Amino acid sequence: MEYHSFDPHFDSDAFPQKAIAYMLNGIDQESETPMHQHKKCQLVMPLSGFVTCKIADAIWMMPANCAVWVPTDTPHSVRVSPDAQVCNLFIDSTVKGLPEQAAMISISPLLRELITYLCHVDHQQQQQQTTVRLADVLIDQLIVMPTQHFDFPIPTEPRLQKIAEQLLDNPADRSTVGEWATKYAMSERTLSRLVKQEMGLSFARWRSQLHLVLAFKKLSDGMPVQLIADDLGYESVSAFITFFKKKLGTTPKQYLKQM
Repeated sequence: MEYHSFDPHFDSDAFPQKAIAYMLNGIDQESETPMHQHKKCQLVMPLSGFVTCKIADAIWMMPANCAVWVPTDTPHSVRVSPDAQVCNLFIDSTVKGLPEQAAMISISPLLRELITYLCHVDHQQQQQQTTVRLADVLIDQLIVMPTQHFDFPIPTEPRLQKIAEQLLDNPADRSTVGEWATKYAMSERTLSRLVKQEMGLSFARWRSQLHLVLAFKKLSDGMPVQLIADDLGYESVSAFITFFKKKLGTTPKQYLKQM
């Protein structure tokens, strides 16, 4: 039986094995799970299409060949683009060495194949010794994969939350900290302090996180770099490439080729 994340009867915690997996595909329109949590940790890895995860107080956007890690008992929702093919891997939270915080995980070709294979094995067969040994190799590989924290934090403070919503609606908005502060009747110093206090980032770094997250999505969608630069409000393509390279150490085209 094939399960997908929108099947209310699927419960990852009901399975005794350390790792359980399934493939989600064939959704003909954008779909989203409600906010939920479970004991098993979850890895969401799109093979095609795009996944947006709201994890606790941040938004993560995953292109193909990357994955988002959801730790145990962490509230999250998952939105999947139409016709996406997505691997869902659940791992027992007692396994040592797993990431303790949400993260974007780079996926090696070997790990990608192991996860994909496990997704195609019947859930009863996933309890057989040969499959259990394969799952152990998968977990060993997962533990050593590099993690990155490219997410857009959503603050709880009401005024900052409104700013976050407006930035998501219009990422090209280049209003200064002072202009945002004036709009919400506070001083520039107060706004900067609130952002630092809520998220541990400067306002500029917070906004740049959003641009990185959106750049990943747009690159994955095949959008030309010129249009991405325009959509994110950069004065030129070179300015956007410089920003991207400063953050990731590579150009957008090189990054996409690596992915």
